[in-house]
Amino acid sequence: MKLFTDQERRGLVVLLPLLFVVVMLAVLIERREPSVLLGTAEVEPAKEIPLQPFDPNADEYEQMRSSGVPSHIAASIVRWRSYGKVYRIREDLTQVSGMTDSIYALLKPYIIIADSLSPRRSTSAPRPAKPDNPSPKSVRQREATPNEPFLIDTASAAYLTRWGFSLRQAEVVIRYRDASDGIRSEEQLRRCYVVSDEMAERLLPYIIFSPAPVPDAPAAQPQPSPSDSPLEINSADSAALVAINGIGAKSASEIIRYRTLLGGYHSVEQISELKVITEENFAKILQQICCDSCKISKIDINFAGPKELERHPYVSARALRRIVKQRQLKGGWTRIEEMIDDDILSEDEAERLAPYLRFRLSATE
Repeated sequence: MKLFTDQERRGLVVLLPLLFVVVMLAVLIERREPSVLLGTAEVEPAKEIPLQPFDPNADEYEQMRSSGVPSHIAASIVRWRSYGKVYRIREDLTQVSGMTDSIYALLKPYIIIADSLSPRRSTSAPRPAKPDNPSPKSVRQREATPNEPFLIDTASAAYLTRWGFSLRQAEVVIRYRDASDGIRSEEQLRRCYVVSDEMAERLLPYIIFSPAPVPDAPAAQPQPSPSDSPLEINSADSAALVAINGIGAKSASEIIRYRTLLGGYHSVEQISELKVITEENFAKILQQICCDSCKISKIDINFAGPKELERHPYVSARALRRIVKQRQLKGGWTRIEEMIDDDILSEDEAERLAPYLRFRLSATE
């Protein structure tokens, strides 16, 4: 006698594997729950540092971290400051790399901007009284800043950093000084693109300018003819350029074409960038020309259209895209160091392009 019919046996064959799978799943779930609970019990919540007031213009990285400022924000504040940035209003910190609306909303009540830096301070408002017991940090800062006259033509990069320049800015001043054969006037000092108006005002009471070299009194020598004087290439026409030994009609045409694209030459060395100027000819021409950089046409970087920027030989396609995109988001820049910090320009690109840029925040300035 059969215990099960053929149909019942087929049903058991199908049902038994299913029951086995269900039992195994129940066992696995039962074992997993204690381990999950144990894992969650071992994880401790991250400890948050309570926010405290901080000064983005004076506090160093560790001080801002101890005030509760996120590490990447503190690092960005210090890095941007090393390029000469001064935070004059709280909203300036919204442009710092990594700053989001939510982070700024948390930090805003704790940001301290000195009255002397704020553009909104009324000139008639009384100045706050000096503290009887200044902080050790403020004393160190005053001691670190020189307060005696110095000769700008012999100052080292290390000495200039004591006045507030970053090392890179100080090196730019040195290169500018060497290329100009000395800085001999206030106007020449301000022409250096890394010297802001604020920095110039701070330096001028202490700078000693070297006098311009005085030529020896002429003896019984004939006066040089006009052709012996160097030719100023920013105003010279093609006829004057062709008169230079080493410049032919094709070279003169290219020099004028490139001058138009650049907006003028700020250095005579720039003509070596032309393919028609050979190395041999360049050495010969260099002795016969000069350039007046005051005749340069500058680009208003915060308002210039894409076509105007695209025409300039020093603006790459990559830089053009980033300028247009970042300008729409940020609203513009006040110094070329900000464009380096925002990864718009490399340091080499910035150094080449700086003489041709003007930084205005409003079209009426």
